[in-house]
Amino acid sequence: MAGAILCLPTYEERENLARMIDAVDAVRAASPDLDVLVIDDGSPDGTGEIADELALTRPWLHVLHRTAKEGLGRAYLAGFAWALEREYDQVLEMDCDFSHDPARIPALRAAVANGADVALGSRYVAGGGVRDWGLARRIISRGGCLYAQVILQLPVHDLTGGFKCFDRRVLEAISLADVGAEGYAFQIEMTYRARLLGFTVVEVPIIFRDRVRGGSKMSRRIVAEAAWRVPQLRWRALRGRIPRRG
Repeated sequence: MAGAILCLPTYEERENLARMIDAVDAVRAASPDLDVLVIDDGSPDGTGEIADELALTRPWLHVLHRTAKEGLGRAYLAGFAWALEREYDQVLEMDCDFSHDPARIPALRAAVANGADVALGSRYVAGGGVRDWGLARRIISRGGCLYAQVILQLPVHDLTGGFKCFDRRVLEAISLADVGAEGYAFQIEMTYRARLLGFTVVEVPIIFRDRVRGGSKMSRRIVAEAAWRVPQLRWRALRGRIPRRG
């Protein structure tokens, strides 16, 4: 199967899901080979049921129900496995809260079509940016990216970004069963593993906006995981416990 699949994890996103599906449908007008997979972690607010209803009239929309909330990383890994079984050429990931603009999907897809292995929507390259954040959150986000960049020695500016397009070869090469991060550290780990395997990562500028509807999933636990997971990744790579090219 050619084309692309957008993995859209959800947990209590009933206020955003229908609007997001409509927005992606508008993108599909120019990219009709784009499908969507909603990965719902047993949302108690009925998000999964809404996804099922939307899928009834949209053959390009699929729904994967999970019984428990196990973290962003687990949801994406389940979506990646689903996508690889169906042989999509490109696999995308994006938040469902409109912090990522669906209109930038074609730019990410084009970057991969033109030779990149991973296209990453970046807030911290020319043309990118952040809206609606206070100074403290800007410092935490930018500092976290710099922290990971220095420790992992990666020439990538936005390592915590979750708006990406993977060539399927990247996901096939990464040992997905060994990816351990659950929260936003998952984004760092996936990019790091891709780079260790010799894949190219291209940053595509995006404007990130804070969610307007629904509650944020950010927590101290997620920040703490990223803090200890980054040096652990470096330690494991130095000892040959994470696969790398030749």
